[in-house]
This record gives sequence, C-alpha cells and structure tokens, in this order.
Amino acid sequence: MIAPKKTYTLSEATKKLESYCAYQDRCHKEVQEKLRKMGMIPEAIDHVIGFLIQENYLNEERFARSFARGKFNIKKWGKNRIVNELKQRDISKFTIKAALEEITPEAYHTTLDTLAKKRLAEIREKDLQKCRKKLADYLLYRGWESSLVYEKIFELIPRS
Repeated sequence: MIAPKKTYTLSEATKKLESYCAYQDRCHKEVQEKLRKMGMIPEAIDHVIGFLIQENYLNEERFARSFARGKFNIKKWGKNRIVNELKQRDISKFTIKAALEEITPEAYHTTLDTLAKKRLAEIREKDLQKCRKKLADYLLYRGWESSLVYEKIFELIPRS
C-alpha cells in the first residue's frame, strides 16, 4: 500500500523553503523544482518564491557569484563549464557576466597553469601527440577555453 503524499500549507511550505535557502544559496529553478515535488500548485509556488525574494532568501546574482567562485576555486572549472552550468539553471546572461567577474584573470591563468602541469605529470603516454590530446581533452572537459588550452599545451609540450 502506497502512503499518501504529504501535503503542505502555504506557511509550512514557506518555512521549509526558508531553511532550504538559508542553508545554501539556491537559484529560482531549484526552488521551483523543490516546491513542485512538494505538490504545491503554481499560484502557491509564485507566492512562496515572491516571499523568498522579498526577504532576500533567494537572490539569483548572489547564487551565480558564489556558484562561479566555488566551482572555480574548488573544482577548478574553466569559464565555459561555469557558463554552461549556469545556463542550465536558467540564469540570465547579465547575471552570468557578473558572476564571472568573481574570477580574476591572474587567478584564472595561474589555476590553468597549475592544473595543466599536475595533469601532465599524471599522463604516462610516451607518444607526444597522444599526450597532448589527453591533456587537451582533460582541460576542455573542465571548461577551459580552447585557445588557452592549446597555448598552454604547446608551452608545456613543445613541438619537436
């Protein structure tokens, strides 16, 4: 026998989402998804989201900035990957641009250099072309711009 799905009043849902947003910055899409899973109707979803924005529990720019900072500093993602992930969360181009300002050019190039050297030390391939390809694939997957990646590869593994 399947247990009936729990239903929430508007105030219960609001309280639950307040703590959900206070725990960690969230984007509008995540909050809408959470409310939909709770079985809330569209009017109630709009009301709760409006309240969360008004009370500053939900702030898309703050979310985007902390997301970009975190993914760059912790996961060492490049700008392409960060932009794609933010687009999947329906973040506006303006907000994405503001989020990328969190990453300084010096830190960006230093991180790429460190990441490329670390990965190159892990690659056990003797063929230089295959070695370059493995390094390029790794860095491109992590969202680094192809021009920077190939520039870095030919700096680290010069053409013979």
